[in-house]
Amino acid sequence: MHLEGSLSPSLLFTLAARNYISLPTTDNAFKSPESLLDRYDRFSSLDDFLHYYFIGMSCLVHERDFEQLAWEYFVKAKANGVVHAEVFFDPEAHTGRGIDYRTVVTGFTKACRRAETELSISTKLILCLLRHLPVSVSQQTYKSAEADLKNGLLAGIGLDSSEKGNHPEKWKAIYSSAKQEGIRRTAHAGEEGPVEYIKGALRDLDVQRVDHGIRLLDDEDLMREVAERQLLVTMCPLSNVRLRCVKEVKELPVRTFLDNKVRFSINSDDPAYFGGYILDNYCATQEAFDLTITDWERIAMASIHGSWCDDERKKVMLNLVENTVRLFS
Repeated sequence: MHLEGSLSPSLLFTLAARNYISLPTTDNAFKSPESLLDRYDRFSSLDDFLHYYFIGMSCLVHERDFEQLAWEYFVKAKANGVVHAEVFFDPEAHTGRGIDYRTVVTGFTKACRRAETELSISTKLILCLLRHLPVSVSQQTYKSAEADLKNGLLAGIGLDSSEKGNHPEKWKAIYSSAKQEGIRRTAHAGEEGPVEYIKGALRDLDVQRVDHGIRLLDDEDLMREVAERQLLVTMCPLSNVRLRCVKEVKELPVRTFLDNKVRFSINSDDPAYFGGYILDNYCATQEAFDLTITDWERIAMASIHGSWCDDERKKVMLNLVENTVRLFS
């Protein structure tokens, strides 16, 4: 999930007032938190969502703003039963408006550390590059973050934002450098874009997992390759419906992936904008596919094996899954 995507309308208005940020006066959606939340029900596309997403980000100014945003997400995640969270953030959306990179990272890192000590949630912070911006911006961002990526403060890099017209190949040089440095790599692909973008992420970026990836079902050979390589696909059901990638959750390739042994996880993407946090996505998936305990065991196990935490932490989580399955079998 994206930390900036957990910015609720109520917190958005609070931060706007605290930081003297003027919200758009020509858009009735910004009359109140309630009207803004109502507007979130009517996104017409990924770009329509991103318009509001980036307006919301303008309210994040100080280190404490970033910490508060992430902390509120972790509290909700804890209530949903989350024990490990690998979260994205978009530094370019902040540095581009004059916020120092270190302000963003320090704020989010403080919240991650609090989550670990106060909520017993292990965390990984993943830097995302914005694909609607020039590659030169991504190169500068990668350079600024390289030390944090090497020392483990950041767990890896990702690629998000407007997919259509922004083929993964354009970021090949950055990802090649990251691979040489042993930095983990993922990318959004096959969400709104075609299956060729997934192939591009694999061939040009050599990603270690694929975010969204729902168009994988359009290429049986590629799906077989992803299954054989045991790459994780991070599926986001409610997001895909809200952004009109599919009309209903039941159209997602959940059963297809299970039948073809594709490892995938269920995620919340931008929960404040898409009508549901992680448990809501799990429930929506269950309602759509009537999955068995065995199905959920496979999904949970795949999520853990595909995570970027260390083997010791994976072992703890695998034991939790095994105990839970035993309890309900």
